[in-house]
Amino acid sequence: MDGKKLTKAEIIDAVYEKVQDVNKKQIQEIMDNIFHQIKQGLANDKIIELRGFGTFEIRLRKGRTNARNPKTGEVFPGENHGIVGFRPGQELKKIAWPLRK
Repeated sequence: MDGKKLTKAEIIDAVYEKVQDVNKKQIQEIMDNIFHQIKQGLANDKIIELRGFGTFEIRLRKGRTNARNPKTGEVFPGENHGIVGFRPGQELKKIAWPLRK
C-alpha cells in the first residue's frame, strides 16, 4: 500500500489478511453491498451515519445565476442541484488533525 492512493482492491487485500475465514471474492461482495446500501440510502434522502467514521448526506447546492460553459463561453442559468456532503466523525478528525499542518 504505497503511494497517496488506497484502492478498493488494496482494502480487500488488507481485510483478507485480517480475516482468513472468508475469501477475497466474499469480501468484495460485502464491500459492494455496503456501498450499494449507502448509495440507496442517499438516493432515498437518508442521512448515512457511520459512527467513528463520519456522516454522508445530500445537500442542496444553489445554482449560479450566470454559469458559463468553459469550452464555448456560453452563459446560462445554473440550476439548484444535490451534492453528497461528508462530515468526519470525532475519531477521523483526531487522525486527520495532525497530518495537515
